[in-house]
Amino acid sequence: MSIQSSRLYNKDLAPTTPAQRTWGTYNFAALWVSMAHCIPTYMLASGLIGAGMSWKQALLTILAGNAIVLVPILLNSHAGTKHGIPFPVFARAAYGTFGSNVPALMRALVACGWFGIQAWIGGQALHVLFRSLWSGWPAAISGSFGGHTPTEWISFLLFWSLNIVVIYRGMDLLRKVENWAAPFVLVMTTLLVWWAWKQAHGFGPILAQPGKFGTWREFWPVFVPSLTAMIGFWATLSLNMPDFTRYSRSQRDQAVGQVIALPVTMTVFAAMGVIITSASAIIYGKAIWDPVELVGKFTDPWIVAISMFTIVVATLSVNIAANVVSPANDFANAFPRVITFSLGGLLAGLIGIAMQPWKLLADPSGYIYDWLLGYSGGLGSIAGVLIADYWIVRRTQLVVDDLYREDGIYERWRWSGIVATMLGCAAAWIGLIVRPLRPLYDYAWFVGFAVSFATYLFFTRRREWKVDAERVTAPL
Repeated sequence: MSIQSSRLYNKDLAPTTPAQRTWGTYNFAALWVSMAHCIPTYMLASGLIGAGMSWKQALLTILAGNAIVLVPILLNSHAGTKHGIPFPVFARAAYGTFGSNVPALMRALVACGWFGIQAWIGGQALHVLFRSLWSGWPAAISGSFGGHTPTEWISFLLFWSLNIVVIYRGMDLLRKVENWAAPFVLVMTTLLVWWAWKQAHGFGPILAQPGKFGTWREFWPVFVPSLTAMIGFWATLSLNMPDFTRYSRSQRDQAVGQVIALPVTMTVFAAMGVIITSASAIIYGKAIWDPVELVGKFTDPWIVAISMFTIVVATLSVNIAANVVSPANDFANAFPRVITFSLGGLLAGLIGIAMQPWKLLADPSGYIYDWLLGYSGGLGSIAGVLIADYWIVRRTQLVVDDLYREDGIYERWRWSGIVATMLGCAAAWIGLIVRPLRPLYDYAWFVGFAVSFATYLFFTRRREWKVDAERVTAPL
């Protein structure tokens, strides 16, 4: 039976052809620059400084977290480039051709939450943009719903729709959007830093404010969960980077582009947020961490319009790349004959609305310590299984055609992968229920990764390793 006739196959999940491999080093660097240049990155340091860190401690925590998460990102990226397959198909080797839906849907639900968060931020930016063009926009429709005006909801739905339109145009348009969005947002943010420095005649009180922790003993209980949350910020992409690297021209292109762009960009952009916010405390009498609120205080409508357009571009580029591509493929993997990539993106958008992102963003500390920290344990558990299976058990060798066959060499359900993931999740999250084990939750990503990695190798006995190695080297 050809793989095209299998119910595990559709054209969106199929291995990439040589003609589709058009992404070079710049494309991957631009992808990460545009994804890092988003409002949540800008606001990351606010939660850390609010927890008592100095600005230097906050930025070092962000840098360390991104340097650590870069490792699983690169390890999982390799499979996409070598075999041309997206994340859910890659997961079929470790979890089974049907069992792969477990990690894929776990990843998809997190992405849907992120989609909603970014769509809400983008909608707020559109709302301020419309207000700058027409002062009567906020009151154009009377009444309120859920604490927000009808025009806010309209702006949110307009931005949400813009995301869906782009994803329906496909990956090539996404590549073009990321290519020009990355330098545009960087230049505009740099101009905002220059404005803040000029208006405040310096960088203000936040840069001069020391942290609240005098010793490592005081600092460590805050640093550990903060570091884990920083890893959680991109723990999603550490799983599904094969969705992008499958389009890479070479391993070098994808690896160099990611190493250059991710840790540096995240840290620099968060530093820009600290500088601008510090200056805002002098200019307006209080520190304003939300750039949408900050720009809304400008008086020149053209400056407001240009700034809001920049925020819209930044939010659109990160939302589509980080939060639509993966669930679109993940939902398509669950029902390949029914759900296409485009329909999967639409489902992600609808679920993102249902998760009420306006509530997730209401509290910056809750956003970091509940949302980011919590889901990092589950994603770390998946990463442990994928890396153990691909790099240790299979030595990077896969029979690609059999990943699309029900009667191929890969089981329908590989229980060693599923059970290892569940054990990793249990170990990472048990601290939420058993208070004496709370430190395990603070290390959620590390605990989940270590437990799932070790238990998967324990369940996958050495004789199975040998069988798998023989199968992948056998001719088709």
